[in-house]
Amino acid sequence: MNRAVSVLLLWCLLGVPAAAAQTATPAPPTVAASGYLLIDMDSDTVLAAKDPEQRLEPASLTKIMTAYIVFRELRDGSIRGSDEVVISEKAWKTPGSRMFIEVNKRVSVDDLLKGMVIQSGNDASVALAEHVAGSEEAFANLMNEHAQRLGMHNTHFVNATGLPDPEHYTTPADIVRVTEATIREFPELYKLYAVKEFTFNDIRQHNRNNLLWRDDSVDGVKTGHTEAAGYCLVASAKRDGMRLISVVMGTDSEKSRIRESRSLLNYGFRFFETHRLYGAADRLTRTRVWMGDREEVSLGLADDLYVTIPRRQYDKLNARTELRSQIQAPLGRGQKVGDVIIELAGEEILRRPLVALDDVAEGGLWRQAVDTVLMLLE
Repeated sequence: MNRAVSVLLLWCLLGVPAAAAQTATPAPPTVAASGYLLIDMDSDTVLAAKDPEQRLEPASLTKIMTAYIVFRELRDGSIRGSDEVVISEKAWKTPGSRMFIEVNKRVSVDDLLKGMVIQSGNDASVALAEHVAGSEEAFANLMNEHAQRLGMHNTHFVNATGLPDPEHYTTPADIVRVTEATIREFPELYKLYAVKEFTFNDIRQHNRNNLLWRDDSVDGVKTGHTEAAGYCLVASAKRDGMRLISVVMGTDSEKSRIRESRSLLNYGFRFFETHRLYGAADRLTRTRVWMGDREEVSLGLADDLYVTIPRRQYDKLNARTELRSQIQAPLGRGQKVGDVIIELAGEEILRRPLVALDDVAEGGLWRQAVDTVLMLLE
């Protein structure tokens, strides 16, 4: 992507005039990858991107979804970490990276998870898939169901490992979605991605995400490589309360995927900052309700509102609300009645639904009659 186009894309995504962009913040770095994406996790602001919706082979990035499903099964009590899994011949024979499990031996779910997440074991991935769903094929169907639920609409899985298949693909944007879901839903289990080594069967293997050794703020996530996919890396880092996720797919070497990921993360942390402006259910304002059993209702947001902006621009932020006219009962908690608009230097950069924080029931006949007259006079 041309650097001038990159900066215009970035600032269009942020809602900031291009003229301001030219002087306030440099363009994103040039990244040698088939596709990439850098996003702030809290605000979902895209800070740099190239073909984020392009379908690409994910290689072992696939295992982020495999682990996500196992995490859900553990949380729901369908399986336990202490469960012993009998290793099938298929799992034992799976080619590629391995944790070196042996056929017909019993291995705990906890050890298989470590073998998959830390050592990127294809054998462990298949063993877990079979334990959860009965077969890898059935597990792939489960993967696709979760992908659709998470909004990964340009993704299709046929296996739990990422071994090449023409019908096995995803995108940088979709990989971000499952990574975000993992971090949000399973913060304790996510810590597995920061473990630097694991020894199984007297064989010690290091985590293939070399960023864990080079940047203390990095706490995940996953590498991937096949000849067709190239070298891929999803990285997540947190500095001063700001979490960024980068995805690079299709680089030409291990060094390249590390270099490009560091370049993206450093760019995001150096030139941007994220602020939590309002919390979910914070009362932002109140408004008149007609025909109700009370005259006013508190208004706020259904979710926390974060904004990512160029550094040293916080004093140029402004928030305002737009309300629907003549709001009438019955009114349900969470029902949209307007918008919260965030502006930077006078330009709108974010809009979120303004919702009722309480239920308002219909008033009695007298209240409705009075309000009908008052509404006509308003």
